[in-house]
Order: sequence, then C-alpha cells, then structure tokens
Amino acid sequence: MTSITPQRQIPASKRVLLMATCLCDAFFDSAAKATVEILESVGCEVLFPDGQTCCGQPAFNAGDWVASRKVIRHFAKVFAGNEPIVVPSGSCAAMIFHGALLAFENESDKATIQALANRTWELTDYLVNGLGIKEWKGIFPHRVAFHRSCHTRGTGSADAAQQLLQSIRNLDLLTVGEAEQCCGFGGTFSVSFPVLSQKIGELKLQHLTENKPDYLASLDLGCGIHIGGLLAKQASSLQVLHVAQILRDAQLNNQRFITQ
Repeated sequence: MTSITPQRQIPASKRVLLMATCLCDAFFDSAAKATVEILESVGCEVLFPDGQTCCGQPAFNAGDWVASRKVIRHFAKVFAGNEPIVVPSGSCAAMIFHGALLAFENESDKATIQALANRTWELTDYLVNGLGIKEWKGIFPHRVAFHRSCHTRGTGSADAAQQLLQSIRNLDLLTVGEAEQCCGFGGTFSVSFPVLSQKIGELKLQHLTENKPDYLASLDLGCGIHIGGLLAKQASSLQVLHVAQILRDAQLNNQRFITQ
C-alpha cells in the first residue's frame, strides 16, 4: 500500500505537543495519562496546549468539509510552532497528516496545513520512527491480540506498535485472522448503519478472540469503544486496552521486578 504519511524530519528535540483527542477527553482519560507517562519515561517534555478541541474528522467523514476546515484551522492555531505533535490515535493522526490535506487541496492556506501535517505523529510511530526506540523494556505476562485499525493503513503506526509489543518480555502477541479487516465502527458509519456495523464488528471480534487472549489492544479508541460495546453485549469480561496502557504497565511491572 502506498504510504499516506508525509515526509517528516527526525525531531530535533524531545519537546512535544500532546493532542489528547475527543475520546480521551470524554471516555479514556486513562489512555491519555498513560501516553504522558510513557513519553516522559523516554525523556520527553510534554506540553498540553490549551484550547484544543477536535481534529475535524467527524465533519470530514460526514462530508461537511466546510465545517471540517473550520475545526482544522483552529487546530493549526492551537498547535502552532515547530514541536512534534503526538496523538494517541492512529485515526486522528491520519486525519491531520492525510485527511486535512485533502480538505485543503484548493485552499489558500494549504501550506500551513501541510506544515502541520509534517509535524504530526501517532504515538507509537513517534516512539519507533521518530525517536528510534526499537524495543520496549518491560514485562507484561499476558496474551494480547492487537487490532490493526483501518486508519493506520498506509502509515508506520501498526507496524511500530507490533514491534514494541513483540519486544516486551512475557507478552504473547497472538496471530489475528484477517488482520486488516475493519471492526465496523467507522465513526458516523456505526450510527447510520448500526446493524451492518454490528455484524462487521462481530466477525472482527471472532477473529480477535479465536486464540483466547487476556487483553485486546488497539491504537484507536473509536475502535476500542466499539469493540468494547460488542464485548459488553456478550457479557464478556475481556478488556480492550490502548497500546499506551500496555507499554506503561509493562514498564511498571519491570520496575517492580527490579526492586524485588
């Protein structure tokens, strides 16, 4: 698949701007907290710009590009500067470095959005391809099935996440059948076509759980909330974690092991 990730320079410093995403703000503050903790653990100074809202993806996917551009311009204003923008979401990151460029193709301020795109990284992509971290020191004695979300296709994110997860001691990263298959969420798709969305999700969940994982992992919280909802309907106790939470917990387990 052709890459949709822009040409980016290796960050000159470890001072980063965190875009926490709408879903972290509303539902998954624990994933945002884990993101900050692991970034700080590798020496990053994490700044949280006030006034941040959304990446503009909901309006973009719904076809209202005028409204989407308004949100993206606000994003560009809030995240102005030269520092890398780190996003704990493959979907939101791809919106800024790919979707936004489509929305601004014929706009006079396209160059501003291109510069924004060139600074935007999904979290694990930043760790592996930005900072050059090839393995993650930690312990996580569990079986994990990793969901490769649609919005990480054509980016370095899913491969980066898998590389880090595979390097963790005692973590058994399971094979998932039809790994590129959608989970059925698709943002507004799940609202407009709930029955079809559920059927797609149930098939995805079948592949994710066929090797009996202890946890499901994802880089996208939209996928996480959808898959988690399907698990709840099945009265399953299986938990969906953001990859950042696994990286953070693996570090903590390693620290406990060293001090014992």
